[in-house]
Amino acid sequence: MTYRIEPLPLSPFLPLFVMDAAALQAVGARRMIAEAPTSAPCRVSLTDAVPGEALILAHHDHLTDPSSPYRAGGPVFVRETAVEAAPLIDAIPDMLGRRLLSARVYDGAAMMLDADMVEGADLDARLRDWFADPAVDQVQIHTARRGCYMARAVRQET
Repeated sequence: MTYRIEPLPLSPFLPLFVMDAAALQAVGARRMIAEAPTSAPCRVSLTDAVPGEALILAHHDHLTDPSSPYRAGGPVFVRETAVEAAPLIDAIPDMLGRRLLSARVYDGAAMMLDADMVEGADLDARLRDWFADPAVDQVQIHTARRGCYMARAVRQET
């Protein structure tokens, strides 16, 4: 085993599901409806919303080490019917496998070691290559075109 793809936890988003539009806007979130297939990838279920499905678009801090100059956050979609996905070991969810991605490789001190664009179909091989380096702690996976955070891969200890 080499890596584990981790979804976002559902619990921080649960309070948003019961908020009305004004309350959501007050916390910098919005309720959205998926308009087309593959237009709204849920970071909790690691699946794309189907057209017509309700989601919350909210800010999420995805690299939170306060000592790192790379700390970052951005918008994520969460399906209102999301069930938290189990981490995937040495496997790529379809949601990632069908997209052009940007991967950012970090060491244990949250310092960037490498970054590259990768077709989702090639992500498994690239993750295996990156995690062959013992200095690599995690790979943050983003959409290439809009740059939004999708998921992270961490070293899977055997």
